Amino acid sequence: MSREERVTASTPHLNELAATDIVRGIAAGTFTCEAVVHACVTRIADQDGIIRAWTNFDPAAALAEARVLDRAAMRGPLHGLPIGVKDVIDTFDMPTEMGSPIYRGHRPPADGACVALVRAAGAVILGKTATCEFAGVTAAPTTNPHDETRTPGGSSSGSAAAVADCMVPIAFGTQTGGSVLRPASYCGVIGYKPTYNAFNRFGVKPAAEGLDTIGLIARTLDDVALVRAVLLGAKPAPLDRVPIAPRIGLTRTHMWANAQPETVDAVEDAARRLDDAGAQIVETALPDEFSGLTHAREIINDYERAMGMAYEWHHHRERISERLRKIIERGLGIAHADYVAAVRLAEHCRTALDAVFAAADVLLAPCVRGEAPEGLHHTGDPAFQALWTLLHTPTVTLPTAIGPHGLPVGIQLVGPRHEDARLLALSQWIWDKLGIRRPWRRTRRSGDHGVR
Repeated sequence: MSREERVTASTPHLNELAATDIVRGIAAGTFTCEAVVHACVTRIADQDGIIRAWTNFDPAAALAEARVLDRAAMRGPLHGLPIGVKDVIDTFDMPTEMGSPIYRGHRPPADGACVALVRAAGAVILGKTATCEFAGVTAAPTTNPHDETRTPGGSSSGSAAAVADCMVPIAFGTQTGGSVLRPASYCGVIGYKPTYNAFNRFGVKPAAEGLDTIGLIARTLDDVALVRAVLLGAKPAPLDRVPIAPRIGLTRTHMWANAQPETVDAVEDAARRLDDAGAQIVETALPDEFSGLTHAREIINDYERAMGMAYEWHHHRERISERLRKIIERGLGIAHADYVAAVRLAEHCRTALDAVFAAADVLLAPCVRGEAPEGLHHTGDPAFQALWTLLHTPTVTLPTAIGPHGLPVGIQLVGPRHEDARLLALSQWIWDKLGIRRPWRRTRRSGDHGVR
């Protein structure tokens, strides 16, 4: 038996490791880059016929890249780490098709900035993950790893499903409404949407540029912090410790009546247990004018999507889905003055958040209406996530609860703009106090190398 075979035999579930454990293990020589990529490739081969998380996936190329890394000096802090890339983000060596027949086989000449940065740090781009059409509303074929009859959420459908099913430890998503946090909640993993513009968006197909944000989907907060540091050009470091119990603002928002019982229970149960753990729970109501933000985001989204898709609209209209055509038509009908009024309301409310955060270190809010809905044609309601996307705040979802059908339900944690590092540290404190590591356990399939 070769050394590679011995390593693989002694560590049969490398695909289940956290990203931080993978890079440490490779650096220490405990296992190889090839062994890790092989474990991920095997998992994909076993399960992706059902889950359909990947749109462009070349196992031979990924394994070849891993072998190159095994023969090279340590390239950077992500050396050997497999990463999935949502298929609205450019990659020079594989197609970027954006969930649309218009771009079938499209080969960009360069990587998007976020891809280039992680490659330079030693990551292996495992493949492109499925996305709703142009990161919008028309669903990809991806299924939820916990129940194939239910949506994984969108538009970062493939990224969330692949991470949840242990096909890859971490993946890029993008969020214009709720496209990182909602699929993360539905699939039972961690979603992180940074402060608006924190990560360079070069090489990402725009949806609505005043809202679009690159995010990360992972299974641990340490993994989020690791890749975040690379994207910021910073040296990776452990999350800060929270020295004293934080003030947590329980923020139900103006949409609370739309929350299903499992989301109500998830938020209120988290608040009770965090209170027991010593946190100061502060009932936090947003100012009345925030109730107008749901409509304002729809105006901004539709107007900016319509303007940004002028080429596709005028040259390939028949190849755009009916649902997206309706959004573009609405956007084309929006008066510029109405768009400006929506932008001004958002700007006013961002400023008003300073007073909200004067009384709380972090906000605890609903993330989704409830469990992942049945069916694959609708990816769920983005309203609970979209509020904070418009406000440009950093947000995290943690899968802390289980709904009536045994599916994961996440809570949402919100921090002040540009205080992402503190939000991640507070999220880790909350995660530790809630005492949950894997709140779900899906049914194992025949031949499943399964989630443990």
